[in-house]
Amino acid sequence: MRKYFITGLLVLVPLAITLWVLNLIIGTMDQSLLLLPESWRPETLIGFSIPGLGSILTLLIIFLTGVATRNFVGRQVVMLWEAILKRIPVVSSIYSSVKQVSDTLFSSSGNAFRKAVLVQYPRQGSWTIAFVTGVPGGDVRNHLQGDFVSIYVPTTPNPTSGFFLMVPRADTIELNMNVDEALKYIVSMGVVAPEHFEDKMLIDPHKVDHIP
Repeated sequence: MRKYFITGLLVLVPLAITLWVLNLIIGTMDQSLLLLPESWRPETLIGFSIPGLGSILTLLIIFLTGVATRNFVGRQVVMLWEAILKRIPVVSSIYSSVKQVSDTLFSSSGNAFRKAVLVQYPRQGSWTIAFVTGVPGGDVRNHLQGDFVSIYVPTTPNPTSGFFLMVPRADTIELNMNVDEALKYIVSMGVVAPEHFEDKMLIDPHKVDHIP
């Protein structure tokens, strides 16, 4: 009986969580219908709401915004809008930070997470997966001696929060897995390990002799 119950949980829990997340996303996107005049909303026109219609409207708005900003006039409007936002004290800091992150994540030429690496964190002898995001820049680089890399150490099971560290490149071990595989491994709390990685779970001591 217990075996069947656990099997049922293994089947239904991922499905339930997936449906819950989709419902949350669709419900949030449906709020875009509030941008329409009340006389244009489905409840007024046909007498009842249509789930998911707001999601279509949201995607349409995003698409049309992208189309509009690809031409000269659209780019000028965006530049004017950004110039106004940058003059507002608190809004300027928030907008600039968010824009830099979004440009990195969503740009077709962007490469936010370049590779997955293994690092000792939060103490020596304790290992975790991190992502290389670049190299230290600005005045920070002037205070670091040697070859350093910038890494992002995500938390589990929510990888959108984590820690930004700058560590010597020699203290990292590049992993034989892509970013997607590493993210799945982190989100699953180590349960879902990439198949080609399972036979290489033991860390080669020759690779870590140099790590303090």
